[in-house]
Amino acid sequence: MKLSILQPSLVPDLSDLAAIFAADVVVVQDSEQWSRKGRSHRAVIRTPDGTQYLNVPVRTEDRKKEIRDVRIDHDEDWIDPMLRAVEFNYRNSIYYDFYEPEIRVDIEAGADYEFLLPYSRHLEKRLFRFLEIEIDADVIYSSEMENYHSNPDKLAENLGADIYYQELGARHYQRQGKNRSELPFTHPEYRQHFKGFEPGCCLLDLLFQYGPESFKVLDRLR
Repeated sequence: MKLSILQPSLVPDLSDLAAIFAADVVVVQDSEQWSRKGRSHRAVIRTPDGTQYLNVPVRTEDRKKEIRDVRIDHDEDWIDPMLRAVEFNYRNSIYYDFYEPEIRVDIEAGADYEFLLPYSRHLEKRLFRFLEIEIDADVIYSSEMENYHSNPDKLAENLGADIYYQELGARHYQRQGKNRSELPFTHPEYRQHFKGFEPGCCLLDLLFQYGPESFKVLDRLR
């Protein structure tokens, strides 16, 4: 059995999908402590000069809590800046006008969420629908597990995993296991709307540029 251990992300990227596609079981670590270095509150988008983050602010008093218990700081104006960033950087993308009304509604929906995790799950569900992504693996949230262990080696042992992968580039915020395997992942290059290619962008980048043809890139992850 192959296991992937990921932390929640505001918007998944292609490495997240590769880890999910490679696994029989995916454990999402929502019961680990929130970290500003993690991606539960932010996502990478393409810009003319490289990349930048879309950010959802979290309440200061929640920053030492588990990810599932972190609340959005609605005292800070974050929705309008996020919408402006998406428009400025993607308005010339091929499928921007087609998906923009839906994405705008999804971003604005953040105003109705008190907690960060349900909002990120909403965004993920919507993007998976737009991109026609189907997940075959069993996805389990650590907060719902009786045999969860924060040590990845112990977790893999508890679940009977022969091989387990962890989130790429997460050593600064995700506990690293001694027995983890390297995810067989080479980031696929695809046509972006600015010159050159920047890896690590979230799924919004692929959606706005490829739309219904995104399967041409997604199929290369499997």
